[in-house]
Amino acid sequence: MKTNKADIAGIDYGSKLAGTTAIAFFNKAGMVSIRISEKKKDADQWLLRQIKDLSLKQLFWDAPLSLPGVYTQPDRWDDYFYRASDRALAAMSPMFLGGLTARAMRLQSLLPETVQEVYEVYPAYLAKALELDKKLYKKDNAYLSIYSQYLCQKFELELVEELQNWHQFDALLALCTGLRYLSGKHQVYGDVEEGAIMV
Repeated sequence: MKTNKADIAGIDYGSKLAGTTAIAFFNKAGMVSIRISEKKKDADQWLLRQIKDLSLKQLFWDAPLSLPGVYTQPDRWDDYFYRASDRALAAMSPMFLGGLTARAMRLQSLLPETVQEVYEVYPAYLAKALELDKKLYKKDNAYLSIYSQYLCQKFELELVEELQNWHQFDALLALCTGLRYLSGKHQVYGDVEEGAIMV
């Protein structure tokens, strides 16, 4: 499937009412815009509207989008807690994330027909691959601007406005994973049939 930058978005998925779900996408001018949900308002309905209004084709989503394979193919899989992709990246179990996993899987089933592909991504692992200091990433807000500028230089991006929090930054990282995919520089971990993670 041929896709260009205007068709993709990176999503950092958070709690339903926390105001921490963010989506990063390219606007008509080719700049990166990042929107975030409002506190005490349904993030899932908000996200669906964003995806529909932007007519997106490919989503790069930071949330578990499947359960361990044992729940559907017990003759093939035997791990009740982790998928192969989770083990490979030392990611949290979809079972531990429980409600968030269920919401993400449900939301995926409700996506508009314009969406042709959805990929699970792991921004924290991309941050590690890019050698962002783990003592500063998601911990020191003073580095939001510095790391944002670094991503913009590395991926040749221009932001509409400065980022205000790490949720927006993770959405930007998810978008960068999408750009890695478009240029064939991405990596896939785990088994696609069970639920792979792209970095």
